[in-house]
Amino acid sequence: MATVGFVGLGSMGSRMVQRLLDAGYSVVGYNRTRAKALRLAAAGMGLAESPRAVAERCDVVFSMVADTAALRAVALGADGIIAGLRPGATWVEMSTVSPGAIRELGERAAAAGAAMLDAPVSGSVATLEQGQLSIMVGGDAAVLEGVRPCLRAIGPTITHVGPLGLAATMKIATNLGLAVQMLAFSEAVLLAEKAGIGRERAVEALLKSVMASPMLKYRGPFVLEMPQEAWFNVGMMQKDLQLALELGRAVGVPLPGTALAHEMLTAARGFGLASWDFAVVFDVLAGMSGLSGSAKSTGGA
Repeated sequence: MATVGFVGLGSMGSRMVQRLLDAGYSVVGYNRTRAKALRLAAAGMGLAESPRAVAERCDVVFSMVADTAALRAVALGADGIIAGLRPGATWVEMSTVSPGAIRELGERAAAAGAAMLDAPVSGSVATLEQGQLSIMVGGDAAVLEGVRPCLRAIGPTITHVGPLGLAATMKIATNLGLAVQMLAFSEAVLLAEKAGIGRERAVEALLKSVMASPMLKYRGPFVLEMPQEAWFNVGMMQKDLQLALELGRAVGVPLPGTALAHEMLTAARGFGLASWDFAVVFDVLAGMSGLSGSAKSTGGA
């Protein structure tokens, strides 16, 4: 199998690399904080000294970083991915970032003789580990076919949504729904609880009802006990909601629910809950309702 590169070994990126290794791929990786890559190195991943060094060694390079600024940092400059791209290589960018930035970097990759796809994912740590992650892809369909086996090793559901940048757009649209759903779920639980139904029973009933989306089925129980390691923290979700609001203004689509969810997460930061999963919006509403939240009950801020 071909050697693939991976830049960005955070919570999701590291697990994607593990799936690639388990599928038999040789992987060369880079992470800004080298210590976080040592576990994968022990599992067989090669370590590179820079994003450029990753790209120089591989015909397929993945990247998965926190935001647009982080993407520019690993992509540009003498040690960046673009500087190391081989002619004919494919760069698969999986972060949730500005569609405009994706298209700009795609032009730079093309000037280097390489192709770029944007391929953000829908799912969580849990769905990734269970092999149920879905991937949205923007870019040339023929280029996608060339890397489809690598993508299938990461997640089984691959949807081509159109030209470069549209997958990032689709991911932004998807993520605003997650935040709004979590806010609505929190309101429903707290209304039931304050009216006399036990929180556990309210969660059980809602997760058996028609409102129980796949996301709520795995994140809904967080209102009972928040995980100590955030799957997707407040800051990351706010970043995505800000991208959605900017895109909404640009194309003329009002997003009132998105704006409210964004402000409730600002309140979470104000309460010192920024490091928790964005489901901690429940704690903000609980506090406003005179009730305790799940993060506080497990030793959080």
